[in-house]
Amino acid sequence: MKAEEFMTPKVESIDADSTVYDAIERMVNKRLRSLLVTPRNRNRDDYGVITARDVVFRVLSKGLDPADVKTSQISSKPLRCVEKDADLVNVAALMEKHNIARVFVCDGEKIVGLVSLLDVMAAALIEKARKGYAA
Repeated sequence: MKAEEFMTPKVESIDADSTVYDAIERMVNKRLRSLLVTPRNRNRDDYGVITARDVVFRVLSKGLDPADVKTSQISSKPLRCVEKDADLVNVAALMEKHNIARVFVCDGEKIVGLVSLLDVMAAALIEKARKGYAA
């Protein structure tokens, strides 16, 4: 099964100059666990990701005011990306190697989706079901 088959195609993003408060609002209102942090120059190497864990551990637990912290200050870089034709095992292996809960799916230089741990587990179930029907 290829990444493009089990990825989440809608990737929510936030500007690197936005505040963590803005990120919290978006994440809570849309029930998201992460946001793609987009730089001004749109070079893929400059993108980052901000997660609920980042917000809690790097801002709130330190007593910082989220309105005074930019998303770029706490975003994780570099993004871990796979091509859209990467298979399930390679996606899971990359996540394990880097101890991360999400990878972005790219088509060349363009980010086209996101794969989370839950997406990988769902894909494993789908693969198992497909094999069961093919037998």
